[in-house]
Amino acid sequence: MKSPSLPAYPTKVLLAWTEAISGQEPLRDWLMGSAYPELGVFCHALHNEPTSRAWLRHHGHDFLMALIEGAEGEKTAVEWLRQQGGETLADMALIADNDEEALARLMKGDPDVNGIWVQIALRLRYVKNGIEESNNDVHRIDPN
Repeated sequence: MKSPSLPAYPTKVLLAWTEAISGQEPLRDWLMGSAYPELGVFCHALHNEPTSRAWLRHHGHDFLMALIEGAEGEKTAVEWLRQQGGETLADMALIADNDEEALARLMKGDPDVNGIWVQIALRLRYVKNGIEESNNDVHRIDPN
């Protein structure tokens, strides 16, 4: 079940995006200079960079922003993805927000099709949880 809401990215681009999400800067930079800069910008937006989020919105990448917002627990973003036909992206957002049922749903499909989406969602989960943990670290909270 391929998401109809994203372009048909080549597999090598999706693999590069997966690694870029994990912090592989050379791959993120490669994406930024490729025909798919939205995927590189997405990596910055995932880390709450306002200009990257604005860029995604301004350039019509609403589905990518909804994926980020859904991963951050915004239920309206997940609902919007579903309403727009983005079932796969909706499940990816839920997986990134630690929803095990969504993970099971996406894993039930064809692994040749859904496998890459599961991997991307799990990378998003790992990064998002790391950001959350860092934000809640009492040693990093500024008392002023």
